[in-house]
Amino acid sequence: MIILLPLSAKVNEGGKLINLDKVVIWGFFVLEEGRVQKVDYFKDRADFDGWIDVVVVADKGDYIWPFMEESIPVLEAPVQREVDDVIEAFLFKELYEITN
Repeated sequence: MIILLPLSAKVNEGGKLINLDKVVIWGFFVLEEGRVQKVDYFKDRADFDGWIDVVVVADKGDYIWPFMEESIPVLEAPVQREVDDVIEAFLFKELYEITN
């Protein structure tokens, strides 16, 4: 499963989940067996040519229509900003689904 996160920086540089209009780098997190197996970073989301299973945003008010048009489910992390907290909330189904 691939989870897309808009980040302020790479995780090892203190990156956190941020609003889409402030994204510095996109993190593509590969989850297998409940653990992050790999992380790829891209400045432009379009540079990633694989399938995205879900995108997590910081605020449901973000401009999420491009994801909806691509049929990518969007989840909101209402209080989580640290990447580890976002991934844990995803695994425990504590994020909110955003629907049109």
